[in-house]
Amino acid sequence: MVMPVLAVSAAQLDGFSPLMLGLAIGGYGLTQAVLQIPMGMLSDRVGRKPVIIAGLALFAIGSVVAALADSMLWLVVGRILQGTGAIAGAVMALAADSSRPSERTKVMAIIGISIGLSFYIAILLGPFIASTAGLSGVFWATAIMACIATLLVVVVVPTPSRSVPSSETLPQRHDLANLLMHKPLLKLNLSVALLHMLITMVFVHLPVLLTQQGVSLSEHWQVYAPIFGVSVVLLVGMMALARRCSVRLMLQLAIGLLAVVFCGLAFLSASLPVLLVLVTLFFAGFNFLEARFPALVSIIAPAGSRGSAMGIYASFQFLGAFAGGLLSGILNSWFDVSVLYAVASMSCVLWLSVFFRFDSHGHQPLKRVTLNLNSAPENAKQIQQTLLSLRGVVDVKLALVDRVAYLKVNSSFNEQEAHNALANS
Repeated sequence: MVMPVLAVSAAQLDGFSPLMLGLAIGGYGLTQAVLQIPMGMLSDRVGRKPVIIAGLALFAIGSVVAALADSMLWLVVGRILQGTGAIAGAVMALAADSSRPSERTKVMAIIGISIGLSFYIAILLGPFIASTAGLSGVFWATAIMACIATLLVVVVVPTPSRSVPSSETLPQRHDLANLLMHKPLLKLNLSVALLHMLITMVFVHLPVLLTQQGVSLSEHWQVYAPIFGVSVVLLVGMMALARRCSVRLMLQLAIGLLAVVFCGLAFLSASLPVLLVLVTLFFAGFNFLEARFPALVSIIAPAGSRGSAMGIYASFQFLGAFAGGLLSGILNSWFDVSVLYAVASMSCVLWLSVFFRFDSHGHQPLKRVTLNLNSAPENAKQIQQTLLSLRGVVDVKLALVDRVAYLKVNSSFNEQEAHNALANS
């Protein structure tokens, strides 16, 4: 809700400058990036709900600070405090604890859809609230929502009787160094950082451009609504095309689309029709990459390491948002906005080179299976060899402390065969 209104509504605050605006928009991402992995690990020690409640409380405090801010400095402080509520990992882990293994994939998918849907609702709702209650009203709304969410966690969400083994949902310290250097995952991590850097750049300037075209803040949602609608239709078309083309080609197509958009913003006239077309194309490319990248991370991550891979991915995502705000502020302090768009376009061209050689094994229909182990730890090597020899098993990782085996398998895998093999090993 904050992103589409800050650039217009914060202009009246003391100390307003392009740099402070960039920090206010992107500052939230800095603390999110820093705390995503530690907060997830903490939930393994002290419990999911305490971490979620603490995170929501920190987010609410940051919202109140931002709502009461009479200067850009305090607005930035409030935004940084909001970012300390980095509870995504703990929420996913609680969802895993609360669901049956057979339904867990569906639960995670529903949460992912909810997050994506909330983004678009927020972009439409933010300008409406800001036009009636001001910028402070937007932050008061986020504070109230955080309090409601806390009540839901305490009163409505059940407390699981036990935590499931969390390597597939939460970061594990021993995995982080290796996964940071994992080349395909590193490409995706850098890519999501660039993607969120670009969308932050867009929202630093798009609200101002719309206002300059005579569209009042209260009417911005009327512009965003058809843009999102058309971009979703284009996304469906890109998804259909992706079934026929390689992963690498589709990623390059979407990134190339973003490069064209920023080139257009830099060099074409800023008329409203041109602006609407370019922004619609931007969201078509953004939507495709935003959906495709986490799916690829989930597929490529080694068995038993998906939680760590997704934690690193989320940290890069928020770091990109911070970088976008900071870079926008620095460039706009010294240059015309067209220079920022030209830099963004060149970044996309360089980004394309990242996927000249990208392992397209993301097409493989692999799934993840967790098996309980009864054997003693000293049989670990034998157990791993037994599992790897089974039909359809691609990768195996043992978590002896939790007495489970994490498997990546293809469609020929038979789970009953695996249980029988473990029983006889």
